[in-house]
Amino acid sequence: MADEQQGERASSHPRDPGQDPAVGQPGPTEAQILHGGPAATIPGAPASTASRLGATGPAGSGPAANGPAAPDPTAPDPTAPDPTAPDPTAPDPTAPDPTAPATPVLPGLARTHHLLMLEFGDPRDFDDPRQEWRRLFSELFGTFLLVLAAAGGGLLHALGQISLAAAVVAPGLMVMSIILFMGAVSGAHLNPGVSLAFALRGDFPWRRVPGYIATQLLGATLACLFLLAVFGNVEGLGGTVPGPGYDAGQALLMEIVTTVGLLSVILGTASAAQNVGAIAAVGVGGYIALAGLWSAPVSGTSMNTARSFGPALVSGNWTAFWVYVVGPLTGALIAVGFAYLLRGRGGDAIARAAGSGVLSEQAFLARLHLSKQIEDGAVIPPGIGDAPPDPDVAQPGDGRPQR
Repeated sequence: MADEQQGERASSHPRDPGQDPAVGQPGPTEAQILHGGPAATIPGAPASTASRLGATGPAGSGPAANGPAAPDPTAPDPTAPDPTAPDPTAPDPTAPDPTAPATPVLPGLARTHHLLMLEFGDPRDFDDPRQEWRRLFSELFGTFLLVLAAAGGGLLHALGQISLAAAVVAPGLMVMSIILFMGAVSGAHLNPGVSLAFALRGDFPWRRVPGYIATQLLGATLACLFLLAVFGNVEGLGGTVPGPGYDAGQALLMEIVTTVGLLSVILGTASAAQNVGAIAAVGVGGYIALAGLWSAPVSGTSMNTARSFGPALVSGNWTAFWVYVVGPLTGALIAVGFAYLLRGRGGDAIARAAGSGVLSEQAFLARLHLSKQIEDGAVIPPGIGDAPPDPDVAQPGDGRPQR
């Protein structure tokens, strides 16, 4: 009876919310239960309940009494680095070289240079050295085909098997075809004078000039070795020499003048001011054929030191060879000066693409963008936008009607 009365008194006593009914110790608060921690253990609760609440509990209560659970040996280590993730410390291969010299600002073209840099990026993006072997092979193969047609046509004309017109038109058509099918790879120079002219205009890096000239001379030599194997060493393998009744001086003057015309066509059609695109091949090839039709009887219309070098080396006939070195190189220098007078300095995206090729994505896109901007009137090509206004042309706001 006493025990029964004591139980009734205990049950009627108000419960202290801070006391646990099981052991008479302070119980966990709501925040402790929600957030876990050593104080979050509910004495008397099942072990599964305490483990779900993240409790470790006092000694002898819950699964924490036996220490932390053993790690799963098959589970991946969360602290180990991901072997497939890119190395954040590795340099970006597509980023421009910060140690490379800055692009020079052309005098008088600071505004145009700034706008082109903002729109199309640094010119160094156009020159990817990893593609140099393709450019050199392109020059080797292209020069081989050109000299095969030029020297082969001259040889067959000397044998009386084709006409002079056919002999001089063949290299023009060949150059047109080469420009169209692989001009974007190397620029299709095929001529040491062209490489030098593009470099002087700022459309081609000087460090690539020796490799281009060497492969052009090699391609010409291989073409003449092929002609030697087919025809034998006859008619000088179609080499260029002053024509009957003409001396070396006359041939030199003819080579200078015709080369000035050829390089003027090449540099002009490659510029952003003209923006003619693939139709440049028609202009260059057409000029070669036209020049040969009227000047071939005087000098052979070489206009290309490599074209004259191959037959001279393989046949051993070096007669007046100096004419075909001095003439084309002098003509190229004069043509560069004329290009400056006509269009100012070079170096725009379209001219660089024509002179250096567009194997890189940046060069290809920059050429397309600049061409489109010029067609839309959003960008004025260098050499035009910096010229003073023409007083004979009505300007906006001067009150004269515009045509």
